[in-house]
Order: sequence, then C-alpha cells, then structure tokens
Amino acid sequence: MLWGFIGLLCCLWLIAVVAKFTLGGLIHLLLVIAVVVLIVRLVTGRNAV
Repeated sequence: MLWGFIGLLCCLWLIAVVAKFTLGGLIHLLLVIAVVVLIVRLVTGRNAV
C-alpha cells in the first residue's frame, strides 16, 4: 500500500513537471512527504504488509 502511494505521488510529480503545472507547489510538497515517509520506513526497518 505504501509503495503504491509513493509510486503514485512520484508519477503525479513527474507529470506535473513535464506539463509545468504545479498547483502552487502542492505536487512538490507531496513528493517531499512521500520521500520522507520512504526514508523513515527504510531506516526503521519495518516491512509493509
């Protein structure tokens, strides 16, 4: 579930960058949140179910 969410946010970010449409930076904020969650999950060593 988490990996799918991170992948979706990365795809949305990539589409926004290519289309030069950022919704006032909202897409970039979501990407940063996804990366932070990913790093926390990797550091804590918890596996997604």
